[in-house]
Amino acid sequence: MKLLSYLLSPIYLFWFGFQLLLFHPIQVICRYIGGYPLRKKSVDILNYFLLFGLRIMGSSIKFEGFEKLSLDRPLIIVSNHQSTFDIPPIVWGFRKIHPRFISKIELGKGIPSISYNLRHAGSALIDRKNRSQSVKEIIRVGRMIEKEKHAVSIFPEGTRSRNGQVKKFQEGGIHTLMKVAPTAMIVPFVIDGHSELGPNGYFPLKVGVKLRYTMLDPIDPKGMTAKEIAEKCEYLIKQKLGQE
Repeated sequence: MKLLSYLLSPIYLFWFGFQLLLFHPIQVICRYIGGYPLRKKSVDILNYFLLFGLRIMGSSIKFEGFEKLSLDRPLIIVSNHQSTFDIPPIVWGFRKIHPRFISKIELGKGIPSISYNLRHAGSALIDRKNRSQSVKEIIRVGRMIEKEKHAVSIFPEGTRSRNGQVKKFQEGGIHTLMKVAPTAMIVPFVIDGHSELGPNGYFPLKVGVKLRYTMLDPIDPKGMTAKEIAEKCEYLIKQKLGQE
C-alpha cells in the first residue's frame, strides 16, 4: 500500500494541477461569453473532476444527507476543516445553491482557477491582520446570499486540523453572517477522511481512503446566539465523527 501511495500520488497530483491549468482559461472564456451562470457551470465541472479524480488513489466517495437540501432560504454552511481538499466537495455537493467561501486574502491571487473563482464568484477574501476589512468582506457576502438565496461556507476552526480532531469553533464569523443574512438556515457539514488522505501533506497521499461528506439536519437559528450555534455545530460534527 505504501508503494502504491508513492506510485499513484504523482498521477493524481498531475491530474489536479492539469485541471487547474485547463479550467483557468475555460473560466475566463465562459465569464466573457456567458457571464456568471456559464462560468459557474465550468467551476462545478472543475470541482467534480478534482474530487472524483481521487478515485485514482483508490478513494471511495460518498455524499449523505443532501436530500434535505432546500433552495428556498440562504444557507450558512458550517464545516470542520481538514485540508485544502475540503473545497471541491462543498462546491459540488452544494452546487445548486451557489456556495461562496470565506477565505484568506492570499488565496485570491496566484493559483490557477482557484484564485479566479474566489475573486469572481463573490467570495469573501479576508485579511486576518485587518479586522475591519475582514468584517466588511463577511458583511458583503452575507448580504449577497440573503438577497440571492445562495450559500456561504465557513470553517469556524479557523485553521486546518491535520489529525482530524475538531478544534473549538469560533462564533465571530457566524455572528456577522447571522446579522446580515437573518433568514439563513445553518447547515452543519461533516468532512471525514481528508486528514487520513494526506497525513503527510500532499505527498504521498494515502491509498484506499473512505471519503464521506455528510449534510446534517439544517438548524433554524431563530432565538439562538451565534455562540450557541457554533457550540451546537461543533458538537454535532464531533458526534458524527465519533469524537464525542
